[in-house]
Amino acid sequence: MHWYEKLNQYFPIEEMKSREHMETLLKERPEIYHKDEGPGHVLMYVELEDFVFIDYLFVAKETRGQGLGHKLIEKLKAKGKPIILEVEPVNYEDSDTEKRLRFYKREGFEHARTVGYRRRSLATKEINEMEILYWAPGNASEEMVYDAMRKTYEMIHTYKDKTFYGESYQHVDEVLTLEDERDDLLEKL
Repeated sequence: MHWYEKLNQYFPIEEMKSREHMETLLKERPEIYHKDEGPGHVLMYVELEDFVFIDYLFVAKETRGQGLGHKLIEKLKAKGKPIILEVEPVNYEDSDTEKRLRFYKREGFEHARTVGYRRRSLATKEINEMEILYWAPGNASEEMVYDAMRKTYEMIHTYKDKTFYGESYQHVDEVLTLEDERDDLLEKL
């Protein structure tokens, strides 16, 4: 199965970029947008000078529990930069959301409790709220996480969006906010 189909079957439609969008990023932005693919995984990530952003991490059901996700995260941690990602809040009707959060907690990720992320999906027209997690080799402020998310949104998420989707995503100032500190999403797990 093609790598995009693996991602498309696993991630909700409101979180997915189009295949054309991702392939264009790989072709036109190869210095920052990367794909790490194997028989049991697909990892799409952005690497900039001062951070790594995990766009998608998929580990096939049949290979889960074998340490593959841990090895992929360790490979990124070896770069010595903060790692940032978006994750769905816990949905008790979807056991994968809680498992995913537990995985990131085990890997040492923290919840960016002051960074809000709400974007209207161009596919569903619904507001999609995500939580931001991060891991840092030293101390990282949530302001740094916020700035990294802004860069990612502007350089990756909205890259040629009008070309691929016929309309543009919202401006970054409407999507990302610095808020009062919320409850720690990972503490409850």
